[in-house]
Amino acid sequence: MEFDQIVNGIPLLFVVMGLVELSKSFGAQGKALTAISFGIGLIVGLLYQVSLGLPVGFAEWFGSAFFALALGLVTSKVYDAVASASGKHEAKG
Repeated sequence: MEFDQIVNGIPLLFVVMGLVELSKSFGAQGKALTAISFGIGLIVGLLYQVSLGLPVGFAEWFGSAFFALALGLVTSKVYDAVASASGKHEAKG
């Protein structure tokens, strides 16, 4: 599965990551931030799939839901992965 979808010239993943960063500026952190980022990815992913055409039948709805779930999972962990790789990850405990 690739996440290179472009909406009006803007990569979808970057928009979701920007919304997650906006959530952080409002004070979201820790598990709440993870849940928020998952929710944003899930909602935006499903809306993107519906924008391509309203799914018809179980297989199309399942595919749309699977894409949305995957985008939610990716966006909820991208920040952690980047922070960990850059050595800026906060110590837990």
